Amino acid sequence: MTLSEPVLTQTILPDGTIIETDTEGYLKNLDDWSEDFARARAATEGLELKPEHWEVIRFLREYYEEHRVQAQVRVMIWHFSKVWDEQRGSNHNLHELFPIGGPQKQGNRLAGLLKTKGEH
Repeated sequence: MTLSEPVLTQTILPDGTIIETDTEGYLKNLDDWSEDFARARAATEGLELKPEHWEVIRFLREYYEEHRVQAQVRVMIWHFSKVWDEQRGSNHNLHELFPIGGPQKQGNRLAGLLKTKGEH
């Protein structure tokens, strides 16, 4: 291993499948994403995925599929303020749903997306 190669860890799915991730839990291969991965990854982060989490995860995946970039938090706030209501779609509520780094970090990680630009 060279210094430029990321250190890999693993997420183990309920069926025993091993999925490679980096040390922060982001997928090494985006094609490895599945709902089972999201559930397993969330469990390692102490998060039980509820319907609201799944709505955000699906939004993040669809947004990425359409735009080929991750949604910014302000885009999520705008979208979920319209879909839910202003309080539930607020920055504060989205960060409560995804307490480890907020909807952009933890949400993207669970949605099987890459780190956003500038994230270390």
